[in-house]
Amino acid sequence: MFEAIIHGFILAFGLILPLGVQNVFVFNQGATQPRFLGALPVIITAAICDTLLISLAVLGVSVVVLDYDWLRMILLIAGIIFLIYMGFVTWNSKAAMNEGESRISFSPKKQVIFAMSVSLLNPHAILDTIGVIGTSSLAYLGVEKIAFAISCILVSWLWFLSLGIVGRMTGRLDQSGRFLLVLNKISAIVMWGTAVYIVVTL
Repeated sequence: MFEAIIHGFILAFGLILPLGVQNVFVFNQGATQPRFLGALPVIITAAICDTLLISLAVLGVSVVVLDYDWLRMILLIAGIIFLIYMGFVTWNSKAAMNEGESRISFSPKKQVIFAMSVSLLNPHAILDTIGVIGTSSLAYLGVEKIAFAISCILVSWLWFLSLGIVGRMTGRLDQSGRFLLVLNKISAIVMWGTAVYIVVTL
């Protein structure tokens, strides 16, 4: 069982580490929210979505997405449209106002909606979860498979919580808002780049 836990931890960490739309959005909200508690909706939503995807992958249910080409195509198109839209929203958003004025940030409702979208409408996140975590879980049975899944899920929760905390620390250090303004531009470029990559691979 220990081997399954270590395997799940390393695998999940390797998948979640690269700079992606989900990570950028969580970090961005951690940095722009006036208080850390204000970023909890996006942190919790992203972690719950990952928990759902990992659970479905380990149970084998999510393989349905790969079995039906039309369903996969709908998912990809929806993901492309959303990434382009989110790119424009992020590019045009202001990271911070002048000193003494309140920061502009997403409301809890928008955080939840956008976090769900970048998690569940991100084709690469879903295909990675199904193809890598789902396939790797086939090596385990019973308690070991459960331990593997829990280990992967735990990594997601710890990662998004850490991203939010680091984002908050960055936001507090950047009183001028210049770094966050640049971060917004980088975030938008990452989203558009991901959308273009998906189009090219269709």
